[in-house]
Amino acid sequence: MLPAPNRLRTRSDFTSAVRGRGSVRAGSRLLVVHATRTDARAGLPPRVGFVVSRAVGGAVVRNRVKRRLRALVSARVGSVPSGVDLVVRANPATATLTSAELATALEPLWDKVIGRLEVVR
Repeated sequence: MLPAPNRLRTRSDFTSAVRGRGSVRAGSRLLVVHATRTDARAGLPPRVGFVVSRAVGGAVVRNRVKRRLRALVSARVGSVPSGVDLVVRANPATATLTSAELATALEPLWDKVIGRLEVVR
C-alpha cells in the first residue's frame, strides 16, 4: 500500500497530472502513465494515482487491477524525484494480465515518463 503522502486524492490533482501544463505521458495498449512536476510541489514527496475505468471490467476486476498496480508502484515510488505527480491509467486489456505481465508492461513506461520529465526540466 502507498503511504498517505504518496497518494493523489483530489480531482484537480489528477487533472493537472494528466492535462496540466508541462505534463508528459507514455503509453501502450495496456497502460498509460502521465506525469507532471510543478514548482509549487518542489521538495514534497512524489504522489501517484490510478485510473481504472468500468471498461476494464466489473468492480472485482477493477479492484484487482488497482491492487496489483499499487503493489508495483509502491516498490518504485522511492526512485521518483520529489515534487512529481504520476497517474497510471489502465486500459481494458489489463483485466486479463497477471502481476508479472503487468510489471513488464509498467516498467518501460514508468522509466520513459521519468526520463522525459528530466529532459523537460
